[in-house]
This record gives sequence, C-alpha cells and structure tokens, in this order.
Amino acid sequence: MTAATPVVRAESVDLSPPPLNLARRTALFLDLDGTLAPIMPRPDDVGPDARRARVIARLRDRFEDRVAVVSGRSLPDLDHILGGGVAAIGAIHGLVRRTAGGAVVDLKPHPGLEDARRILGELADCERGLLFEDKSLSVALHYRNAPACAEAVIEAAERLSQATGLVLQLGDMVAELRTPGADKGSAVAAFLSEAPFVGATPIFVGDDLTDEDGFAAARRQGGFGVLAGPPRPTEAHYHLNGPGEVLDWLERLTETAEVHA
Repeated sequence: MTAATPVVRAESVDLSPPPLNLARRTALFLDLDGTLAPIMPRPDDVGPDARRARVIARLRDRFEDRVAVVSGRSLPDLDHILGGGVAAIGAIHGLVRRTAGGAVVDLKPHPGLEDARRILGELADCERGLLFEDKSLSVALHYRNAPACAEAVIEAAERLSQATGLVLQLGDMVAELRTPGADKGSAVAAFLSEAPFVGATPIFVGDDLTDEDGFAAARRQGGFGVLAGPPRPTEAHYHLNGPGEVLDWLERLTETAEVHA
C-alpha cells in the first residue's frame, strides 16, 4: 500500500499549552479544519468567520506576513473560507502551494485518479451518509455521517492505492487518495526557503494525522508543533483543546508578539 506514514512520538500525550513569548521572527503554519475551524458534518458547512479573519489579519501584521495556512482543502475552497485574507497557502496537503508573492506551484493529476474518482463516487452514491469530494489532485470519501462504513471505505481506498499508486491519506473520518508528491512537511520547508519566511522559526498548528509531517518539519527547522484537539501520540511539543483554544492563543499572540524582538 502506498500510504502516508508519519512518525509519531508515542510516549507523550500530556502536553502543556504553547508559550506566548514568541520572537518576532516566528512563522506560523496553520491547519484549517479542526484547528482554525471546528470539524463540521460536511466540508461545505465551514465558511468565512469574522473573528478568524480578524485574528489572521492581526497575526500577519505582527509577524510581517509570515503566516501560512496548510490544509487538505483545495485552494479555491481555502480562499473562500478565509475570505482571501491569507496569501501563502499550502492546499491539498501541500500538492498545491501559493507563495506569499502569489505564484502558484502545483502538479499534474495522477492518471490513477480517474479510476479512484469513479469507484469512490459510486460508493458514495450507494450509501446514504457517505460524502465524495473531488479536489482535482486528490479524491476523498468522508464517512463522518456513516461511521459504520469506515471499514469498507478504508478497505476500498487501500485496494485503490495498491492498484493505482495513489497515496492513501487517512484523516479524521475520511479516506483520501492523492497524487504522489508534497506533504504538509515539505510545504513548510518550501515556504521557509522563500521570502518572507526565510530565517524564521516555524510553528505548525494542526489536529490531524496529516499534520504530523508539519510538526516534524517545524521541529527539524528549530521550531515546534502544537496539537489541537484530543490528546494523542504526536510529534507536537504543545497542546490546545481544539479551535476555540487555538483562536484564543493566536489572539493573545497578536497582543504580545510585538514586544518580543
């Protein structure tokens, strides 16, 4: 099976909240669903939010635009939800990346996506509650509203991964098959090689297994990860209890960051 297998730190889930005394030369990399926004029954249920937009705008000001959103969602979806308020975005787990200067870097879709799109779409049509999502470079089948289908969905996705060479990315109540290539960690590394992120200390905030690559990349570059949501084995060094606490912490950063050189 071709699958994303992040390495996790199995021994520690008892993590403290992240610090507030961050240096100005910090770069923030933020996941969306489960981190900046609550997990909803359907992806389309997440939309623009005034408080989130305000906090992100203040963070971009405090950290001199060194703020990026790195998410499994597509680029148009992220621009809609974020109200166009974030320039630097890693979409579809980093397969599509827009730099702070607006240049978009992406890949060609894997030919195996045609079969995966057809088969997962047929499964969604046959079972009420399953939700098919097409992101052009990946396809996903959500089973949050049909949890009894979890085993069947994952088994079908595993077989498709083996047959096509697509990467199987398991997430929170979703199985996704994506074009091989970048992940959230490599997206972080790419951003850190470009202005205005060069030389900054990275912090990655996320909730899902897909974010472990981001946590590891931040650690390798001298920064750290912040796990949002229920405690679990993780590469992150700190923990917050979901999007509410994440926004509270980010909001407090906008009030304190400017006084730390």
